[in-house]
Amino acid sequence: MARVKGGTVTRRRRKRTLKLAKGYYGSKHKLYRVAKQQVMKSHMYAYRDRKVNKRNFRKLWISRINAAARLNGLSYSKFMHGLKLAHIDLNRKVLADLAVNDEEAFASLTDQAKEAIANN
Repeated sequence: MARVKGGTVTRRRRKRTLKLAKGYYGSKHKLYRVAKQQVMKSHMYAYRDRKVNKRNFRKLWISRINAAARLNGLSYSKFMHGLKLAHIDLNRKVLADLAVNDEEAFASLTDQAKEAIANN
């Protein structure tokens, strides 16, 4: 019975993992076993943080909308409720962009929201 050597397949797999671990601190980019663990953990972080990133942006947009709405005399929740009553369907990303870059347009949206709340 002959022993099976690792050969090119094993070397290729290890090189691929070490290439992914390039730039990691200490032995995490040098030693295969440690690098493999860290690359697996890094993939887990990347998967998780793609979701976290979406959460963080939504939080930022809400903060910007709230600040701009309060400058126009409405709280965030009242403003969003007024938009819903006025049948204005804009997402938070667009509203935040308007709040930062086009104050007149945002002010007109707050006026429409106030009217919708008053009429309801």
